[in-house]
Amino acid sequence: MELPVSLDPSGRQSLQRQLFEQLRGLILGAGLRPGTPVPPSRLLARQLGVSRNTVVLAYERLSAEGYLQTRSALGTYVSHDLPDSSLRVDAGGIADRTSARRQLPRSSLAFRGRAQAVVSPGKLEFDFWLGRLDPTLFPLNTWRRLVNQVLERADSGFTEYRDPTGLFELRAAIADHLRPARGMKVESDQIIVVAGAQQGLNLIARLLLREGTRVVTENPSYQGAAYLFESYRAEVIPVPVDENGLCVDALPPAGVALVHLTPSHQYPMGFTLSLERRMRLLDWARQTGAYVVEDDYDSDFRYRGSPLMALMGLDQAESVIYLGTFSKSVGTGLRVGYLVLPRHLIEPARTAKALLDNGHAWLDQAVLAEFIATGAYDTHLRRIRRTYLGRRDCLIDSLRNHFGNVMLTGTDSGMHLAWHLPAGFPSAAELQALAAERAVGVYSLRSGAAHDFGDCAYSDKTLLFGYSSLDEARIRAGIERVADALREWKRTRCTSARPARTCADR
Repeated sequence: MELPVSLDPSGRQSLQRQLFEQLRGLILGAGLRPGTPVPPSRLLARQLGVSRNTVVLAYERLSAEGYLQTRSALGTYVSHDLPDSSLRVDAGGIADRTSARRQLPRSSLAFRGRAQAVVSPGKLEFDFWLGRLDPTLFPLNTWRRLVNQVLERADSGFTEYRDPTGLFELRAAIADHLRPARGMKVESDQIIVVAGAQQGLNLIARLLLREGTRVVTENPSYQGAAYLFESYRAEVIPVPVDENGLCVDALPPAGVALVHLTPSHQYPMGFTLSLERRMRLLDWARQTGAYVVEDDYDSDFRYRGSPLMALMGLDQAESVIYLGTFSKSVGTGLRVGYLVLPRHLIEPARTAKALLDNGHAWLDQAVLAEFIATGAYDTHLRRIRRTYLGRRDCLIDSLRNHFGNVMLTGTDSGMHLAWHLPAGFPSAAELQALAAERAVGVYSLRSGAAHDFGDCAYSDKTLLFGYSSLDEARIRAGIERVADALREWKRTRCTSARPARTCADR
């Protein structure tokens, strides 16, 4: 380890004194933490171009004053018990310097935004957090084998910059997957590999948004999209959704740059955009010149009927930007997603991507390309579809067993569903709090990475359940605890309303 030390031979202090002061400053400033080994005197002398005796004498003084300690056969380390007086003096000096720095005028931040909820807020025994994958379902053995195969022929993979739009083999594999799976006429050069869907949205925003640009989102919508557009100071226009998806009749007649929607499994309600509305949406986009951002975040999981063709597969006017991700099908830790672009946006998007990060990590792309091309991805999808279908059915059965004829949406596809609470139940936020007291995580719209704009019909009486990360035994146990919480709430409510009689007397 080389230390950030620089000595001035022409300085007024001796080299030994300069070295002592700089090492002492590193120790007190936490640049060298207690227990950190310092370089051997011979190596530090070679780094600084001074005699070894200069370093030895500086080390000896630091040891004598309690900053360093020598361990036989192990070397010299920063002491765990630093001199209290030095710490007090230094802390005051640092505080003074910090205070002085804070008084300097600063430019105002250009960025303004809110962070979306991507991590469950607490450690709960039974957590129905949305979008979380079961780690036991990750294809670890296959992935390990493919990693080893790719590394054997790595060549310059780790040492050269590559096309910022992504590894050609991966883009070709994605295109081959999308043609039959989503009914899209797509070529590899239309695809840009991004670090998850959120970076894809950022890239779109960078291309199309400026302050005051009008953007349409669903209401309620995906929090990460709404907050992102807000951070660009766009004018965000909420359009309601119903059981057939986005209410196309409520779209503005003109002046919109883009509309973001989740047509296959509306986030968070789970509605599917009907074919009739898909065609009317595309006609609206053609007439207004707006782009449609088709966020297909979990379309790989459909449990009833055939999936509707993607909007991009129906688009004849190059109005649709398709956004896909492997975060829900392979793993969020992979951080790989992709955009499929109309041809006139390919070059500006390529330039923006190069300025953003010069491309995604090579190894992840190479392994994922092999994973798709060898058929292992399709095998993996079939496996987890069966698993998620069993978990979905278990969740539905558990809700019905405890609560009767529940009203649910989003059950045909995806990794979560929405329960519309009936009259006489607490609000979604109240029931979420009651369940959390029993170590169960269920989520209202606002706490489940969704966003509504204050006048949403579903806000107070919709509870969200993600089921992909819990096995069936844990799903049943979690719903039973929710039922216990609700029974206790009803007993308490009854007792407080009629103190002279018990609920059993009624």
